[in-house]
Amino acid sequence: MPDTITEFVKQDLKARLPTGVGLPSKLTLVALSEHYQVSLTPVRIAVRELVDEQVLVKEANGRMALHPAARPADEDLSPPTRPALAQRIEATLTAEILRQSLRGEAEYLREEATAERFGIGRTALRQVLNRLAGQGLLDHLPRRGWRVRPFDEGEMIAYLQVREGLELKALDLARPHLDRADLRRMLRGNERNAPRLDNDLHRYLIEKAGNRYIRDFFGRHGIYYATLFDYAAPATNVVKAMARQHRTILRALLAENWKGARKALAHHIRSQRPVVLRLLQEIGQSRAEKP
Repeated sequence: MPDTITEFVKQDLKARLPTGVGLPSKLTLVALSEHYQVSLTPVRIAVRELVDEQVLVKEANGRMALHPAARPADEDLSPPTRPALAQRIEATLTAEILRQSLRGEAEYLREEATAERFGIGRTALRQVLNRLAGQGLLDHLPRRGWRVRPFDEGEMIAYLQVREGLELKALDLARPHLDRADLRRMLRGNERNAPRLDNDLHRYLIEKAGNRYIRDFFGRHGIYYATLFDYAAPATNVVKAMARQHRTILRALLAENWKGARKALAHHIRSQRPVVLRLLQEIGQSRAEKP
């Protein structure tokens, strides 16, 4: 699989040029850019390299054609698989947006410059930005663009207060529907030697509660804070502490110690506030140290 969109365009063109199948009728930079849903930059680079390799030839009218000295048309060269570019761009933008959000910056993302930076078309970029807006990381303002949602400590505290009440209610409603095999699976996922933190517990309780209004709250407001908490807690000691808290909740649920489970769940939710505040302090110190 090609690592970059430029390499993907180059390999795909090499595979399709002999027959022209799956390519636009006019082989121009603009037509290819629209065809691959990327900006002109990766197409221009790919075409230049193919011209240098005598795979393509540039005609007087600005169009490209298969070079007479190119490989035979019957050579077996399958089109490559497109790299998971959107996922990588979304992950990169998410981290950048969260850093800006935590700094309290309500900055605007410029579509044209951002698309150019990542080497994709604006249509493809808008799909990514729409998903991030759906997660609450961005606000889409008509005729003004995409604005980073600035972090507000007061809003976070208010969210955690409501979250605690609703998750405890979800736990109470979920009690008759808990599956011990599911609880044991999540417990194994949070053991000390587990490769990563298993965070399914919260989603599981909300689903098992079967309350549409609880689901609606977390669907509307929970994704931004869940992403924020995950970003704020990458340190090994923090992950271990969260896994330990999950184990306490799960063991209480397995023992049908409902009071202990509620107490452990409330403690776990409240412990996320200092994690974010610690990250805010680190960001503030980092900015202060810069000349």
